[in-house]
Amino acid sequence: MQDHRHKEQTKAHHHSTVVRASEVLADLIERPLSPGLYLVATPIGNLGDISLRALSVLARADLIAAEDTRHSKKLLSHYGIAGELTPYHEHNAAKERPRLLGRLRAGASVALISDAGTPLISDPGYKLVREALDHGFTVTSIPGPSAAIAALTSAGLPTDTFLFAGFLPPKSGARRTRLEELKSVPGTLVFFETAPRLGKSLAEMAEVLGAREAAIARELTKLHETVTRGTLDRLAGELSLSDQSKGEFVVVVAPPIEDGGVSDEKIVEQLNKALNVESFRDAVRSVSEVLQVPRNRVYELGLSLKPKAD
Repeated sequence: MQDHRHKEQTKAHHHSTVVRASEVLADLIERPLSPGLYLVATPIGNLGDISLRALSVLARADLIAAEDTRHSKKLLSHYGIAGELTPYHEHNAAKERPRLLGRLRAGASVALISDAGTPLISDPGYKLVREALDHGFTVTSIPGPSAAIAALTSAGLPTDTFLFAGFLPPKSGARRTRLEELKSVPGTLVFFETAPRLGKSLAEMAEVLGAREAAIARELTKLHETVTRGTLDRLAGELSLSDQSKGEFVVVVAPPIEDGGVSDEKIVEQLNKALNVESFRDAVRSVSEVLQVPRNRVYELGLSLKPKAD
């Protein structure tokens, strides 16, 4: 009897939540939407992640500018939103931007959405926002889902200071150069990466950034969401072909390893011992992990010992 009563109370509470959320959304939608540009964050996978405020803006906007209208129609249809939709992406931005600014000049409310997540993060919205502000139009951000933040907060790595570095260059030489520029950043690094390049990027991160803790986030907020954690070299070594089948990934990398004042002499001493039983590559990895010093530092010192290693 008591269990039945508890279930009925829980059901009543859930119904109350549904009613209250409906009332809040109805109240928002009834209010007039002021002219201006609205940057609306949309779900990165789970359609339930959209906010009530985001729904109210999309329902009232005179025009919705979407990165891919076919993709966005699924979200809008799911919530019964039938507003005017227009494409705005990197290939047509130069042509479409003046038209959107013209609508703003005429007093319209324009909502900008990307395929997923928060607009302007790795999409062409920045120039539109700059020009809208230069013309004196109001720009309002409607915050919400972000793949970068979702991955960062679930990685188990420091969050007090971080740098979103976007996509690394597709070619190895430029990618290594960029990683060299980032390796001294005193904070957690967050990257986007595509499936075909993930393996090579992880391997080069391990070589340039050292044996840092990292996490690979895939299918965030979706049914098969995974967050794989480990050192960069281990993650690079364990990445299977099945992990590269499709989609985009978020790679989160810990800040530089504090070496605690470990001297070059100490590193060389440990390397000499390790090279008696391990290959050069394995010796560099093990000394880096044991002494907790960056792998690239051990590697550079190890070059002077290379004849012995050979």
